[in-house]
This record gives sequence, C-alpha cells and structure tokens, in this order.
Amino acid sequence: MKSSTKDNAEGKMHQVKGKIKEVVGKIFGNRDLEVEGKDENLDGKVQEKIGQIKKVVDK
Repeated sequence: MKSSTKDNAEGKMHQVKGKIKEVVGKIFGNRDLEVEGKDENLDGKVQEKIGQIKKVVDK
C-alpha cells in the first residue's frame, strides 16, 4: 500500500474514532473524553491532508 493511501486510511479511521469519543463524552458528560475525541479527530484530519499532499507530490 502506498504511503499516501495509508495516511488517508489511517486519517479517516482516527476521525471516526475521534467523533465517536466526542459524542460519547457529550452523552455521558465526560469532558475529558470529549476533548480527547476532538483532538483525535483533528489529528486524523491532519494525517489525511498529509496523505493527499503525498499523493500530489508523487505525481
């Protein structure tokens, strides 16, 4: 698997996990989990963008 594809896939996975943590944190009033979810979601977005940049550079 290409590095760019791997970054895209892992980025999406982190975004989904982060969103789940964020929602669960809101439901149960766990502010720490909610913040952790937002952070992981943001990390996933960054990783996905890195994958997109790598794909453009490889062309």
